[in-house]
Amino acid sequence: MAEKRKIAIACQGGGSQTAFSAGVLKSFFKNQVHKTNEIVSLSGTSGGAVCAALAWFSLLKAARGDKTPIEQRLTDFWRANSTQNAMEELLNDSMVRFVQLVDSGMMPEWNTSPNSPIQQGMVSASQAMFPRFYDFKSLLETHMNFEEITELVTPSSPVLLLGAANVLTGEFKKFSSLKNEIQVEAVLASAALPSIFPAVQIGKDAYWDGLLSDNPPTDELVDASFVEKDRIPDELWVIQINPKTRKEIPVTPEQIIDRRNEMIGNESLFQDLKHIMMVNKFLKQGAFTKKYIKEHRLKPVDIFIIQMSGDLLATLDASSKVNRNAAYIDRLIENGESQGDLFLQAPKAMMYKG
Repeated sequence: MAEKRKIAIACQGGGSQTAFSAGVLKSFFKNQVHKTNEIVSLSGTSGGAVCAALAWFSLLKAARGDKTPIEQRLTDFWRANSTQNAMEELLNDSMVRFVQLVDSGMMPEWNTSPNSPIQQGMVSASQAMFPRFYDFKSLLETHMNFEEITELVTPSSPVLLLGAANVLTGEFKKFSSLKNEIQVEAVLASAALPSIFPAVQIGKDAYWDGLLSDNPPTDELVDASFVEKDRIPDELWVIQINPKTRKEIPVTPEQIIDRRNEMIGNESLFQDLKHIMMVNKFLKQGAFTKKYIKEHRLKPVDIFIIQMSGDLLATLDASSKVNRNAAYIDRLIENGESQGDLFLQAPKAMMYKG
């Protein structure tokens, strides 16, 4: 029997738009890629961290005999994270419209710290009145039992890495399942956008959104010091949210900030992918000794990038990253599933060549 390909999956962050990643992962698991291949690791940042963590937890559960379809936990989470009644739709649509009005210059921008008493009071009131819609921590814990993780993880389990940034030291952090660091605080830290959420304290350290670091971690997935030698992948599948190019120059403040964040996130991603491609090139040229290759388990890694369809991407703006309208979330999931299917049918068309 032929040896299974080892696959690493990396999920880029991007707010509500990462429901697209849930759709791509749904395609993967619906098509049984976890059975025809060996998923050795997953990584994610921000919303991508949520998707990667949910997929990883579902794989752990399935390995222990859980019959729930792996993709169901992903779709259940995103549908629970979207509007479900008229009041939630009103609140969501008002927020989206406010962002659009600020972006167009029709309303002044109101900047406040998530640590301010006013902001914290508003958050507490919202969580009390609409706990399902505004309590992100409880939502995560509803769909992922963090207390089960220790007993679910085995030596052969895939590794999970979540990217965050240490506010105090300025260092990039990779929360790792190998170090027993995957708890709800790690997911919250990776998703703690500074303008919306206060820094998440874990021990003596405090963390902000991983968008400020690796978006998502990728070169760590091919590094034995992060994933151990037996989990070096043959292929790296990257689910990308941020578009690499734009047809128009951003002109409004929100467009400029959004495009800047896209470029920063993509820069970290493509720098890491270039490093992997460079090692591939050195291996092809015989630049390493056999002893070094064996010691570090070096091997060429093929890289593939799954992106949104162009027609969907053309409709998205800065406000779409905070939009939790159920129809919109469903559209993202459906597009992700469609793009995932296309990738599995013709992977070479989405191969990254540097």
